[in-house]
Amino acid sequence: MRFPSPLIEGTLLKRYKRFLADVRLATGEDVTVHCPNPGAMTGVAATGARCWVSVSPNRARKLAHTLELVEITDYGRPILTGINTGHPNRIAEEAIAKGAVPELAGYDSLRREVKYGGNSRIDLLLESARRKPCYVEVKNVHLRRSQAPLAEFPDSVTARGLKHLKELEQVVRDGNRAVMFYVVQRSDCFTLSPAWDIDPKYADGLVAAQRAGVELIAWDCEVTTGEIVLRRAMEIDLNR
Repeated sequence: MRFPSPLIEGTLLKRYKRFLADVRLATGEDVTVHCPNPGAMTGVAATGARCWVSVSPNRARKLAHTLELVEITDYGRPILTGINTGHPNRIAEEAIAKGAVPELAGYDSLRREVKYGGNSRIDLLLESARRKPCYVEVKNVHLRRSQAPLAEFPDSVTARGLKHLKELEQVVRDGNRAVMFYVVQRSDCFTLSPAWDIDPKYADGLVAAQRAGVELIAWDCEVTTGEIVLRRAMEIDLNR
């Protein structure tokens, strides 16, 4: 996924009210930007962090800038982390369309936001005349809390995420294929684990979903100021 225009570097001053952040641009101008992330953003919202924002061509937008990347320096070399939760669907879709995700290769078509379950929409629906439909739910991951190269999900309680797990279980019971796809928008982690202490209900639900036949996939990303693309498959550890 390439950014449509060059990002602008700045310094993160403050993230607040979930969807707002103050950024000081390299020009010295302070701007309020849209922060497209409803989670806690633990570890990726530190005051003084280098960050990059995009600029919308839509002049009617109340906030012209959107926070896209934050540089993390807590674990050795600086790492760019994508914080925009609107990007993982597109990142996954582009990789699947190119056949870059072996687990999801071999389908004839891909549709987005298809209605299913209890008034929900599946992120990606893969279909083929030769195979069962594959329902793919995509989740954004950016949380890392320890020196161990471990990414965790979620970073805040997610009742909606638990609902999606239950609906994917029903997809399996209906005889179709269901996949939970975690897109980790950073490149310094090798394993993904549920954040047991943050949302134990979700963690328990993830274990139950896997036992019910829901497939779990996690990939990290190569993140630059020009693009974000899937890089490599990660291990998934469900142990408490």
